[in-house]
Amino acid sequence: MSLSERAKQERAKRLDAFLGDQGWSAATRSPLAGDASTRRYERLRLPGYDAILMDAPPSAESSPCPPTATAEERLKLGYNASARLAASRVDAFVAIAGRLRYMQLSAPEIFAHDVKQGFAIVEDLGDAIYAAEIRDKGAPELELYSEAIDTLLQLHKSSPPRSLEYKGAEWPVMLYDETALLAETELLLDWYAEKQKGITIDQTARALWKEAWRESFPSLGAARPVLVLRDYHAENLLWLPNRDAGKRTGLLDFQDGLAGHPAYDLVSLLEDARRDVDPDLAKAMVERYVAGAFDLELDPFYAAYSVLGAQRNAKIIGIFCRLAIRDGKARYLDLLPRVQAHFRRDLAHPALAPVARWFDAYLPTEELAPAS
Repeated sequence: MSLSERAKQERAKRLDAFLGDQGWSAATRSPLAGDASTRRYERLRLPGYDAILMDAPPSAESSPCPPTATAEERLKLGYNASARLAASRVDAFVAIAGRLRYMQLSAPEIFAHDVKQGFAIVEDLGDAIYAAEIRDKGAPELELYSEAIDTLLQLHKSSPPRSLEYKGAEWPVMLYDETALLAETELLLDWYAEKQKGITIDQTARALWKEAWRESFPSLGAARPVLVLRDYHAENLLWLPNRDAGKRTGLLDFQDGLAGHPAYDLVSLLEDARRDVDPDLAKAMVERYVAGAFDLELDPFYAAYSVLGAQRNAKIIGIFCRLAIRDGKARYLDLLPRVQAHFRRDLAHPALAPVARWFDAYLPTEELAPAS
């Protein structure tokens, strides 16, 4: 038996023990569709009770960011620390779930967890994923997206504390700072330009890339930081029509949350990598958000929205290429044209002129170059 097989068997034994300790040993277990992470999920069923098992091995990823680490230290620790990702830590999920529930939002209740081993049993919010409800069941897109905007408005009513605690799990809420933003954009250089396209980006070009983004980031302004969930889109949201208004959007996949700009999750929702959002609907949703926030003006908000859209789409282009090249998940390449189109539209905003000029200089013949 190989080391990896023995490790799998040992983890399965620990998981069985955890389920037994929590009273779920007799549950029927069925796997749920995976995502692009190292986490694994199962649906647990007992007579009259359902729950979701989260299996997130702490050793499966590099360490998350220490709260006091400098930018230089984070870069040495690796991508998770640089980008301030939670590295699938269960304590991050539990603590942020507690904050969302405190804000009267529909995050799953936490029934049990073992932070050290990376196990959790959480509330089953069902299968009514936004994207599937709209595509397969004809759910009213305007209503669902309006609810998603109202959820963000509720979440953004107050800034998060520096640290969260819920049911014994604690997690720091760090800033979505320049180091994290830049680290994410560089995925496009590493995995799209160099590994997917075979184009060498030398150190001079990389330095100018960072400088171009730094010239664009001031357009983010001095917005009050909010809890940014970082992956807020139609395949991570659940439609819960039987709940009260304001609670009809179920929330998933928020463990990487940081304190950041209020436009970020809006971009994640409306510049979706996996489905097309009608431009008129997207415009209406931005206007709904700005009107509901009261302290924002539309033109400056659109500048920030475009900068964060370009930043996020640069990251996604790199991640999708990494998933295809490193992890053998070639299906993600089918999503690239949509993300590239988002990216080109973002770059057309004057706030991103420095980044657009970089593309003119270093990738002028690529499909990511600014549309003329």
